[in-house]
Amino acid sequence: MGMGAVALNGIPGLVARAGNPDLGLNPLAPRPAQFPGKARHVIHLFMNGGPSHLDTFDPKPELTRLHGKELPKMLRTERPTGAAWKSPFKFRNYGQCGLEVSELFPHVGAMADDLCVIRSMHADVPNHEPSLLLMNCGDGRLVRPAMGSWITYGLGTENQNLPGFVAMCPGGFPIQETQNWQAAFLPGVFQGTYVDTKETDPRKLIEHIERNQVGERSQRRQLDFLREINDRHLRERQNDARLEARLQSFELAYRMQMEATDAFNLSREPEEIRRMYGSGTQGRQMLIARRLIERGVRFVQVWHGAGQPWDNHDDLEKNHKRLARECDQPIAALLKDLKMRGLLEETLVIWGGEFGRTPTVEMPKPGANQGRINGRDHNHYGF
Repeated sequence: MGMGAVALNGIPGLVARAGNPDLGLNPLAPRPAQFPGKARHVIHLFMNGGPSHLDTFDPKPELTRLHGKELPKMLRTERPTGAAWKSPFKFRNYGQCGLEVSELFPHVGAMADDLCVIRSMHADVPNHEPSLLLMNCGDGRLVRPAMGSWITYGLGTENQNLPGFVAMCPGGFPIQETQNWQAAFLPGVFQGTYVDTKETDPRKLIEHIERNQVGERSQRRQLDFLREINDRHLRERQNDARLEARLQSFELAYRMQMEATDAFNLSREPEEIRRMYGSGTQGRQMLIARRLIERGVRFVQVWHGAGQPWDNHDDLEKNHKRLARECDQPIAALLKDLKMRGLLEETLVIWGGEFGRTPTVEMPKPGANQGRINGRDHNHYGF
């Protein structure tokens, strides 16, 4: 979806609010919160597929003692599981707070004193689809707006030249695709704008971001001429607020294409900053997230990858090592960078998935993990 399409997608929202003088014509205009809070922005780092809490930020020493033994009570899981399985990873204490973090995340562990680990999450069922919607939209069955949609609906956004809610995922979509950032029954302007961050060229990151065949001055003249004609039409319609909302959407599309090009152009960052984040896809995503937040975007969601990369029913040790290696340094760099710029105090950074994984080993069955006993099943009971 191009920036023009993003802006035009907001027409229903502009029209819906046009009749309310308190809200004005622009539904994305910043509004004060009902209750003052410290956070002004959100970066949601979604590790889709369900990372193992037992192997990352929630150590269970008792599993070492019970390793290889059948647990007293077996809970219902999506797939058959067997005996208790201790974590193959070592944990150590980090920071003055002494937070225990797995060896998978040494860079994030170094930021321990800036972290708050919640170990009491739970979902309703051990399935990806409803759990993704529950985590993102608050309900696994009914159609509900995503968290980013609600936040931009309630608070607006601080930059009228960029979408208020951006969802980035490299190489495609997660399971449930655009439902994860849907506006549902809210006006379309509050839906998340998807960006495929597998691309490195800003012109390819967002399709149709530029009109190469028309220069900026020519495009500005065209838009001004169109505005003149539309203003005449508006006066003949007795200044219809709904029509005015439509006219504003054209200006929004023009402004977006100018600023979005700059926001996604990482070549404008100093070399030392780019090195700090790393050269991989996750590093680029995290750096783009910071640049968007810095420019006033209200909610940025960063998905690890298409499908469900963290869904390690087998080869968990190998795959969790690879996945953590991809994002550990970039996440720590994001936190460090936000802190250096004074943005961490006003930005809520969330890390997690749709559920955790079982303390028991998953049993092999015909199919992808036949003959393998080295993974964990879905765990919605607590993570």
